[in-house]
Amino acid sequence: MSATSRTLTPRQRQADVLLAVVVFLTGVISAALSAISEIYGDEQAPLWQALVYLAVISTPLAFRRVWPAPVAVAVSVAYFVSVTLHLPEIYAGNIAVFISLYTVGAWMANRRAAMLVRVAIIAGMFIWLLVTMYRDAIDTAREEDIIAGAMSPYLAFMLLNLLINVLYFAGAYYFGEHAWNSAMQRQALEQRTADLEREREVTAAQAVALDRVRIARELHDVVAHHVSVMGVQAGAARMVIDQDAATSKELLGGIETSAREAISELRHLLETLRSSGAEGEEAPSTVGLDDIAALVDASNAAGLPTEFSVVGDERPVPSVVQVNLYRIAQESLTNARRHAGTAATADVRLRYIDDDVELEVVNTGRRVLAPRPGMGQLGMRERVLASGGTIESAPREQGGWRVRARIPLVDSADLVGVTA
Repeated sequence: MSATSRTLTPRQRQADVLLAVVVFLTGVISAALSAISEIYGDEQAPLWQALVYLAVISTPLAFRRVWPAPVAVAVSVAYFVSVTLHLPEIYAGNIAVFISLYTVGAWMANRRAAMLVRVAIIAGMFIWLLVTMYRDAIDTAREEDIIAGAMSPYLAFMLLNLLINVLYFAGAYYFGEHAWNSAMQRQALEQRTADLEREREVTAAQAVALDRVRIARELHDVVAHHVSVMGVQAGAARMVIDQDAATSKELLGGIETSAREAISELRHLLETLRSSGAEGEEAPSTVGLDDIAALVDASNAAGLPTEFSVVGDERPVPSVVQVNLYRIAQESLTNARRHAGTAATADVRLRYIDDDVELEVVNTGRRVLAPRPGMGQLGMRERVLASGGTIESAPREQGGWRVRARIPLVDSADLVGVTA
C-alpha cells in the first residue's frame, strides 16, 4: 500500500522512471571516469561492481513516490556499502541519496515516520562518517609518525568534508519538508476554492428561491386583494342591478378601478423584476404607509366599513418596512371581507411607539373556531421577519380577527439586502 496521501498521475510515474534512467546513465559515465582516474588508488574495486551498484540505486528511484521510506533505506544502504568497498562511483550515489531523502520529506503522509526515517539515515551516515574520519586520522598519523594536530591538513580536509555533509543532508531535509508544506497549502487552497464554489452555488440557489418566494408573495397580495374586492362588488352589483341602476354603476366602476389598480401593480412588479439588480432598488413596490388611507377607502367601497387612525408622532420609516406594513394591512382587510361576514367592521391603527412602528388591523364578525393557515398568513409572517419585527395573528374571543405587527425603526442602510 502506498505511503503517500496523494495519487500519482501517469505523468509523474513516467517522470520517476525517466529519473531512474538518467541517474543510471550518468552514473555509468561517472563510474567510467572514476575508474580511469583511480579515485581510490590501489584499493579500488572492479568497474563491473560499480555498474551493479548503479543498477541497485537507480532502479528503486522509479518507485520513490510509491514507497518513499523503503527506497530511501535501500539507496542509503547501497551507498554505504559502495563507499565501504571503494566502488569507483560516488557522485551518482550522492544524487540518489539526496533524491530519496527529499522524497521521504515531500511525499510521506505519516509525518512522524517521515521524520524518523530521515533522522535515522542522517544519524547513521554521520556516525559512519565520524568513525571513518577517526580511523583514517589515526592511520595517517601512524604512517607519518606524528600526532594529528589541531589544524593539520588532514583534519582540515575532514572538517571541510563534514561541513559539506551537514549542508547536503540539511538541504535534503529542508527541501523535502518545504515541498510537503507547499503541497498541503495548495491542497488547502484548492479545497477552499471548491468549498467557496459550492457555497456560491448554494447562495445562488437560495437567492433564486428567495426571489421566487418574494414574487409569489407579491402576486398573492396584489391578486388576492383586488380580485376579492372585485368579487364582492360584482356580487353586490348583481343583486341591485334591477332595483338601483345608479348603485350598480358605482359598483361596476369600483370593479373597473380595482382591475386597473391590479394591472398597474402587476406591471410595476414585472418592471421591478426585469430591472432586478439595479442600484437603489429596495422594494418591489411603490406603495407605502400613506397609501393605507386609500386602502381603507377601497375597503369601505367594497362593503366593509373600515376606520383608519394614526397614533403618535410620525417619523421616517424605511421604504421596505412601509411596503411590508401596507401589504399586511391589505391582506388583513382582504381576509376580513372574505371571512368576517356581511355585518363585519374593521379598524386599522398605525402607531409610532418609541423606536418602533406598529400596525394593528382588527375586524368584527364571525367567530373562528379552528383557524386555518394559508398563503396570506405565511406571507405576513415572512414580511415581518424580513424587517426584524414580530407579529400576532389570531381570532378574537368576541368574534373576528386581530393582526398586530410591530417592527423596529432602523436606518435604511441596516435593511440593505432584505427583500420585501
